[in-house]
Amino acid sequence: MARVLYELCGIDEGLLFSPYCWRVRYALAHKGLEAETRPWYFTDKQALAFADHDKVPVLVDGDSTVTDSYEILRYLDRAYPGTPLLGEGMAESRARFFKHYAERALQPAMMRTIIMDLLNAIHPKDRDYFRETREKRFGRTLEEFHSPAKGLAQLDAALAPLRGQLQDSDFLDGAVPAAADYLVFGSFMWARIVSSADLVSNADPVYGWLERMLELHDGLGQKAMRVTDIEGAYR
Repeated sequence: MARVLYELCGIDEGLLFSPYCWRVRYALAHKGLEAETRPWYFTDKQALAFADHDKVPVLVDGDSTVTDSYEILRYLDRAYPGTPLLGEGMAESRARFFKHYAERALQPAMMRTIIMDLLNAIHPKDRDYFRETREKRFGRTLEEFHSPAKGLAQLDAALAPLRGQLQDSDFLDGAVPAAADYLVFGSFMWARIVSSADLVSNADPVYGWLERMLELHDGLGQKAMRVTDIEGAYR
């Protein structure tokens, strides 16, 4: 049975923008594994009923079905122990810290910056769902939540730990990339795919790390479809 990864798509089936799915895409490439992409939409909950789950990523690998990006990384290390992603003990605890850092510090700042671009990149059939669920979460309209100036200031402050780490090594995991890098970089891929906003100055140490991450695994990130590649889609 072929390995299958269910991924969130937007206005084009090739526009794959979930930060959590990008974590898994990089993890698979790290392991030298391939997977068939199954495009999925926010409102297509029934398509994931087999996994008893309602969000992506979902990885089907033979008889194994795994949900949640972090759990998929853990599964890949168990099933394919060569070229570890997370490591064990303290190494895994460090990776888990970067997971929470990306989700709780970086993504909220990015969301405030790019949310209207994100809405535009989402498939039309998903936009009402996205607006309703996010406005309930934020307690305000998307238009009221959208504030690029505040979002970029928030992101600049949140990047300080990354800058410190990248002063001493090319990657968050050291001389070569691993789970910590993929867990954080997924958020930047999310923003890159749905928006043309410049989130990081090219004079920032984080910028150099982003460029290195884009070129990894035969340019996996660099080659990904962006909303700006779709004629008439970006405004």
